[in-house]
Parts: sequence; C-alpha cells; structure tokens
Amino acid sequence: MIRSPRGTNDILPNEINKWHNLEEAIRRITSRFGYAEIRTPIFESTEVFSRSIGDTSDIVNKEMYTFMDRGENSITLRPEMTAALVRACIQNSIANRGELERLWYYGPFFRYERPQKGRFRQFHQFGAECLSSPNPESDAEVILLAHSLITDLGIVDYTLNINSLGNSISRDVYRDNLVNYFSKYESDLSEDSVRRLASNPLRILDSKDLKDIEIANDAPQIIDSLDKESRSHFDRVLNILESISVKYNISSKLVRGLDYYSHTVFEFQSNALGSQDSFGGGGRYDGLFEQLGGKFTPAVGFALGVERLLLIIDTLNKNNQDSLIDFYIITGEEEYITKAFEISNLLRNQGYKVVSDIQRKSFKSQMKDANKYNANYVIILAEREMNDNMFTLKNMHSGEQQQLSFDTIDNIADYVK
Repeated sequence: MIRSPRGTNDILPNEINKWHNLEEAIRRITSRFGYAEIRTPIFESTEVFSRSIGDTSDIVNKEMYTFMDRGENSITLRPEMTAALVRACIQNSIANRGELERLWYYGPFFRYERPQKGRFRQFHQFGAECLSSPNPESDAEVILLAHSLITDLGIVDYTLNINSLGNSISRDVYRDNLVNYFSKYESDLSEDSVRRLASNPLRILDSKDLKDIEIANDAPQIIDSLDKESRSHFDRVLNILESISVKYNISSKLVRGLDYYSHTVFEFQSNALGSQDSFGGGGRYDGLFEQLGGKFTPAVGFALGVERLLLIIDTLNKNNQDSLIDFYIITGEEEYITKAFEISNLLRNQGYKVVSDIQRKSFKSQMKDANKYNANYVIILAEREMNDNMFTLKNMHSGEQQQLSFDTIDNIADYVK
C-alpha cells in the first residue's frame, strides 16, 4: 500500500466540517476589519526566502523544500507567507505609493521538520498583514484582529506574549550586549548557538537546547536597550491593548525566529497544546520590502497555525458533534424511493442539507445512518402514512414526532426549529 508522505495528513470527510467552520470564521472576522484576501503560488524562487528569512535561520538551513526545476531555477515550496506576500505586492505595485493595504491569506505551507503534535511538514496557516503604516496603531490592530478570531472560535484560555526588538539602533546596542554576555559561556553553548553568536546572537534566545536556555535566563533584556523612539512605540501598542481589554504578558526573551522583524513581536500560547504551546504570532517588519527590491514600506502582520487552532477547539468541543445534514429521508419500501428523491429535491432547493438511502437498506440500518450523519430530523416514508398522503417528521434531538401532509414540504421551516 502506498502511504502519504511522513508529516502529511489527509483531511477526511468526518473532519472537514470543522475546517469549514474555521474558514467561515476567518472570512467573517477579516471582513469586519476591512481586510481583503490575497493568494500567491505555493512555490517561489528560493531567493525570496533566503534573502528575507535569513541565511542563519533553521528554516533556510534545514527545513525548506528546495529543488531545481527543468529550467535550472532554484524553487522552494513556501515555508511561510510574509516574504511571498511582499514579493507579490512589489511585483503588482500594491502599496508602493504609500497607500494603506489590509490583506489576509490562508493556505498550505511546507517545512521539513520532525512531525509533532499539531505540526506537520505540510501545514496550514491563516495570517493578516497591514502595509504602509509605521505607527503603533497598526501593530495594535493586527493583534486585535488575531485576538478577535481566537475569541470568536471560543478560545479564551490563551496567553498573548509580547516584546519589542526596537529599531535598528536599539538592536545594534542590544546585539553588542548579547555578544559580550554569551561570549563568556561560548564553550558551554550548543553548536548552533556558537554559530549564531557571530551571525545573529538574538537567535540564541530562541534556542530549544536546555543548556542554552539556562545560560540565556540571565542574559541582558532588550527592553533595557530600547531608545526613546522604540520605547515610545512599544508603550503606545501596550496602551491601546489595555484600552480595549486585550490582556498581554511582556516576554523579554521573545524574539521570533525570522530575521526581518523589528519593533513589536508577539506570540500566542495555549495550555491545551501541552509543551508545544505556541499556535501563532507575528510582528513588525519595516525593512522587508527594501530587502526584496521594493520601496521602503512599513508593515506588520501575524500568522496562526490552523492545525493547532483546531486542536485547541477540539479540546473545547469534545462532546459537541456538529450536524452534517438537516434531513435524512427513510424509505420503508423500495416503491417510495422516487418520492424520497422528489422530497429531497424540494428541500435542497430551499437550502437544506438532505440525504436519502440509495443502497436499499433496512429501516433499522437507515436509522443508524441518520445517527451517523447526526441528522437534525428524519422524514419517514412508511406504508400507513403514504396511503394517507402523509409522512412522519422526527426530531432526532428531542425524539418528538409529528405526521404532516406532503403539502407542508414547501413550508417545512414552519415545522422545524
């Protein structure tokens, strides 16, 4: 038997409904905030990611799916969206005259990493980006957008961690402070962290090596290196979040994993995920447009992991099974099958989801199928009722039954809740 590649999953019919519910929530919330959808190819020129994410990152060095196409071009399946979105905006002259753009996206992404709970080699993300505003209000807006979706999904027990990386001046000061600190422990650092000490010492704070984490506990905090402009930007973001009752936790070691971030960075965590508790995050990336050949364009955004969101939702809805259909039509005799088709067609034209038996099963088996579909109602076409030009309507949740004439099908909404 040929199996799916490791780290990939089939989304089966019994699971797809929750994906649809999440996608509907995304469209509902983004429209409230005035964000428009953008879609880009799932593969890009490798340079899009190597120039933006950073050559020292694990994503570029270890996790990207990169190959040479038949034209000898280096192509990469997208590991994240921000760089691809910036490429698309530059190419299509979006936001190049300083006009504000609010964009959102949803789709599959690819990273070659060890599969674990809620993390796969093909995974899905929802994200949003606000372009052309350098102001802290845009930072607060995208955080509020993410918060609004999360709470709309019923997730209230989560933590928003937030930090500031400051502007380039502040980061240079902080970089020197980190180099001075970690150099004293160079012989104890992991191999990756020793390499990062020379190339990007902020990444050491993001290390998962236990020894590195212990050493980093006493490292200087970037908040102490922020200049007046950086501190003012960060304080304004926090003030806005407080004014709209979005709770946050200042996390001094939060740096995120990508080179292009500046000023505000943030991350969402949930205890429902266990040790792998992060389910999304983002930040400001004012220099990325220039890095990819465009004009200076301040920007801020975030991405949420869809699989991880669904895992959290599953923990909240363990006993709640969504109804897949409104009506299941049970036929007591084969001669009633044509009538079942007629009723199904009438109900579907009214917008209802309807299933009827097409395997000529027994009455008992059809009732089991209705339960399998978690149908709200069953319509029973049995001999006695049919002789009187009637059918039985049964509420599958309450067990209540009523006999109705076929004339009521056109107004079935009067008889169902």
